[in-house]
Amino acid sequence: MVQVELFATLVPYLPPEHDADGRARVDLPEGATVADLASRLGIPPELPRIVLVNGDDAEADHRLTPDDQVTFFPPLAGGGFPPLAVGRF
Repeated sequence: MVQVELFATLVPYLPPEHDADGRARVDLPEGATVADLASRLGIPPELPRIVLVNGDDAEADHRLTPDDQVTFFPPLAGGGFPPLAVGRF
């Protein structure tokens, strides 16, 4: 069983039994991957997302272990710094 947390546009994919903080526990078979979890939640495979497992970036083929904390975010945009003006001081 893993704990899953979804943010922003992915929140509608939370199971009905999620808690008030938007977290849910999901039972998965041994050897399940991030892709398996996304499928179990009904998140379409073509939907872009960022996934963290226990705070670290994870790919779709990352194998999950019991009690992993899995977080799904939609892609983030903006917030970057303007390019540096090279040679201008």
